[in-house]
Amino acid sequence: MKIIPTSIPDVLLLQPKVFGDDRGFFFESYNEHAWHELTGLDTRFVQHNHSRSKAGVLRGLHYQIKQTQGKLVRVISGEVFDVAVDIRKNSPTFGQWFGTYLNAENKLQMWVPEGFAHGFYVTSDYAEFLYLATDFWAPEHERCIIWNDPQLDIKWPITENLTISDKDQTGCLLCEAELFD
Repeated sequence: MKIIPTSIPDVLLLQPKVFGDDRGFFFESYNEHAWHELTGLDTRFVQHNHSRSKAGVLRGLHYQIKQTQGKLVRVISGEVFDVAVDIRKNSPTFGQWFGTYLNAENKLQMWVPEGFAHGFYVTSDYAEFLYLATDFWAPEHERCIIWNDPQLDIKWPITENLTISDKDQTGCLLCEAELFD
């Protein structure tokens, strides 16, 4: 596994070593020893989630204000534009976002640390999205920042009709959001 730095130092891209031949491929998507050695993070994952979304679906920007979740995310089918937003008030990168394409072909994974809001937009016919989380889902602590907040100015690659849940459509602005210290 190779780490690729991003414009926000705490957000990491991970590129696995893929072994392939005419039968297909194999790679380790997560290895606790390698993770700790490469990242220096003493992360424990407690939940593994799988979602499937159709073209044009935008999910996010989600976070939990308590029972915060770090997420190791990847796409196993299709493609998404994946975004992490730093919402730690005292961070030098507060309010900045990083986005990249994750897809079944590039097999990249993105580490979204605690203290970040997360979302993605499906750019293919559909996408299957997997993520490991460092804490359990707690709906009472879940929050949402609106995906099109002008302060964030995220450059979503929206090319067709957008499909977004009512919950995500009513997210708050960053300036109104509960944030991390």
